[in-house]
Amino acid sequence: MQANTTQTLDKEIADLETQLSGDMFKDMEIRDKIHNLKMKQTGAKPMDSQIDCVGCGS
Repeated sequence: MQANTTQTLDKEIADLETQLSGDMFKDMEIRDKIHNLKMKQTGAKPMDSQIDCVGCGS
């Protein structure tokens, strides 16, 4: 992954984290976006999935 892409993802994650309110239900959508960006950053996928992120929909 290119450094520029990593920096962009880091900034997006940081921006989203500033929007968190502490209310689990209100933050659910934001936390999902953060999760998806972190998965993209690390190239992670569910352990039992042969296709990237079909298991969790990321």
